Amino acid sequence: MSKHDVQGKVVVVAGGGKNLGGLISQEFAKEGAKIVAHYHSDSSKAEAEATVDAIIAAGGAAVTFQGDLSKPDNVTALFDFAKSTYGGIDIAVNTVGKVLRKPIAETTEAEYDSMFDINSKTAYFFIKEAGKQLNNNGKIITIVTSLLAAFTDGYSTYAGGKAPVEHFTRAAAKEFSGRGISVTGVGPGPMDTPFFYGEETPERVAFHKSQAMGNQLTQIEDIVPIVKFLATDGWWITGQTIFANGGYTTR
Repeated sequence: MSKHDVQGKVVVVAGGGKNLGGLISQEFAKEGAKIVAHYHSDSSKAEAEATVDAIIAAGGAAVTFQGDLSKPDNVTALFDFAKSTYGGIDIAVNTVGKVLRKPIAETTEAEYDSMFDINSKTAYFFIKEAGKQLNNNGKIITIVTSLLAAFTDGYSTYAGGKAPVEHFTRAAAKEFSGRGISVTGVGPGPMDTPFFYGEETPERVAFHKSQAMGNQLTQIEDIVPIVKFLATDGWWITGQTIFANGGYTTR
């Protein structure tokens, strides 16, 4: 049986400087991967640099890249940078997202455009560029959300912006299969990160917790092994979105 691991592989992590993306960067590096940790803006620069510094201090290889990935030229630049730095790319993980909880009747056009630019457009062009630039037998993994299967209010532009990514994943899995590239999505439940808490009241946080095993939110530490599995021994899984949420919702 062939061995599937990340030793010596080059991994591009969009949003790879903090939260789930930062942990993915560090855990893949611990297993010998070379990391390109993308971050969006100056406000996240210090966290991205701290993630890379920690990887280097532990004997790993990592660099940062800054850019607004809702602009396709910046997505291309990210992959070009990774290739010029390390000579090739094997795995691409997109954790980029923006959350908004707001009633449809109060949502502005500017908010709609921003949410779909970040959650949908970014994902589309990330998958496109990864499909063009990854080495044969590469892996493309996108973080979406378990709200894709939830019957809930308030998240029309967040879950709605992530919803097209399921089809992007299926289409790309077919189109890239000739080169052995798998394309998958992971849908965590509400995660225990600042990304979630800024949009919710304490009462709603308690409700979300009550819907999963152990009365808890999804932990980023529980998502990283799933991403790692899809990038290694789970290579035969493609075109699918896997919900990882402790029973928060299913379909």
